Amino acid sequence: MGIKGLNAIISEHAPTAVRKSDIKAFFGRKVAIDASMSLYQFLIAVRQQDGGQLTNENGETTSHLMGIFYRTLRMIDNGIKPCYVFDGKPPVLKSHELTKRTARRVETEKKLAEAVEQADILKQEKRLVKVSKEHNDEAKHLLELMGIPYVNAPCEAESQCAELAKKGKVYAAASEDMDTLCYRTPFLLRHLTFSEAKKEPIHEINTETVLEGLELTLEQFIDLGIMLGCDYCESIRGVGPVTALKLIKEHGSLEKIIEFVESPDSNSKWKIPENWPYKEARDLFLNPDVIDGADIDLKWKPPQEEALVSYLCGDKKFSEERVRSGIKRLQKGLKSGVQGRLDGFFKVVPKTKEQLEAAKAKAKASKKVIKSPRRESKGN
Repeated sequence: MGIKGLNAIISEHAPTAVRKSDIKAFFGRKVAIDASMSLYQFLIAVRQQDGGQLTNENGETTSHLMGIFYRTLRMIDNGIKPCYVFDGKPPVLKSHELTKRTARRVETEKKLAEAVEQADILKQEKRLVKVSKEHNDEAKHLLELMGIPYVNAPCEAESQCAELAKKGKVYAAASEDMDTLCYRTPFLLRHLTFSEAKKEPIHEINTETVLEGLELTLEQFIDLGIMLGCDYCESIRGVGPVTALKLIKEHGSLEKIIEFVESPDSNSKWKIPENWPYKEARDLFLNPDVIDGADIDLKWKPPQEEALVSYLCGDKKFSEERVRSGIKRLQKGLKSGVQGRLDGFFKVVPKTKEQLEAAKAKAKASKKVIKSPRRESKGN
């Protein structure tokens, strides 16, 4: 689900934290991708002309495999080395969100049964899309044949992606869920696995710049996210993005906000949810259940050409001509390896505020010297 309204807050108060770029700008980067989120996208977006999911002649869904194969090829073509991270067991605290999703699913099934117009039928069918264990297993098998590494996270994929980025195994975490920032990934990439036809630029979000722009600590940023509504607990009803940011800046923590809201003198219209597990939610962001990134060795291997053709063309009925063409692109991209980026040879240390001010003063003084030529004495 992510965090509602967080993107709008960042865009308004920390606009320099977001950079929009073409995929070519990430040449030479290794990226950890939230696999479950990507598979969900593919099942929604990769469709037949009539709007239905792609299926083979046996009626088996292949949208997710088509997405994994061709979107991964696009990244490889552009010099990116992807690693996919799959969700593990959801935390107990997420059960309330899963219960809400089940209720919404039941309601959607009812609407689908009542739908008459084809457009409405397709709309409700997309809302019922769910990534199954079979989808995940098939995606993992395909990635193994392609030579692309993947990681089975013990819990949330986003937190494991962030862990890989923090330990320097990859440059960034790629997901559409803004709550990935709460795990303090150095960079979050959004829209990386979108279709090229969408012409949607990739949004690169710098977490440290977000914190600086909002003037919040990581703990305060997490508290802001919890107030807006995350997967682990409900939000404070009636508190929107503007109010949430104001409250966290004025009071500094959820404990102080709760104290303020429940104070007899506050005359607050808000009500704190009963048995609100905000502390547990905060802890899940600060201390997520992940495999230590230092213990993970990511390896990109040559694709298994004949096994790939057998699986995609023999089992799943893909076009052999297109698959073999894709394999050649994969072989070329993985064999050549990722060239080192120039910024990989130098450690760029950002200047402090004092250093920037000193540099400006020095530049200003040098301009004055140039504008005031030296007066020469008579007789010389």
